[in-house]
Amino acid sequence: MTRIRAGLLLVALGTILGTLPFSAIAADDSRSMESVEAMPAGYRDWKLISVAHEEGSLNDIRAILGNEIAVNAYRNGVLPFPDGAIVARLAWRYIPSEENNRAFGRAQSFVAGEPTNVQFMIKDAKRYASTGGWGFVQFNDGKPAHMDAKACFACHVPVKDRDFLFTRYSP
Repeated sequence: MTRIRAGLLLVALGTILGTLPFSAIAADDSRSMESVEAMPAGYRDWKLISVAHEEGSLNDIRAILGNEIAVNAYRNGVLPFPDGAIVARLAWRYIPSEENNRAFGRAQSFVAGEPTNVQFMIKDAKRYASTGGWGFVQFNDGKPAHMDAKACFACHVPVKDRDFLFTRYSP
């Protein structure tokens, strides 16, 4: 088994068995999720689900990754997502690429700049029953950030028919 697959297996097993830091969040916990202390090991090696660009006050670019459970659910159209699925959203400010623009002969290229935050949605229908079966956590500079699970969930309610996930799997 490759190192990546071993890491994914450990993350999936840890989530299912409740041994990851995410397990410290109670189902009805609408307070800050500051009890979560670490991002899942190996999340940067998860598979790409999609990319996005947000304008307005966020003005960032994003990569949406999923652990093996989440990616399989996306690929197979499984709704609701099974417990143990984790979706990560990595965001960066986007900046012009002078190097690329010189190559293209005009200003048209943007690349990832300074990271803004990393967010995770963790599926556990029992633990997070009050928020559609999903736990929400955000990290800024690698540290847990203050988040209100109820406020996060409220934004996801309009996509209830997609199990509260904004992101669609990109072909």
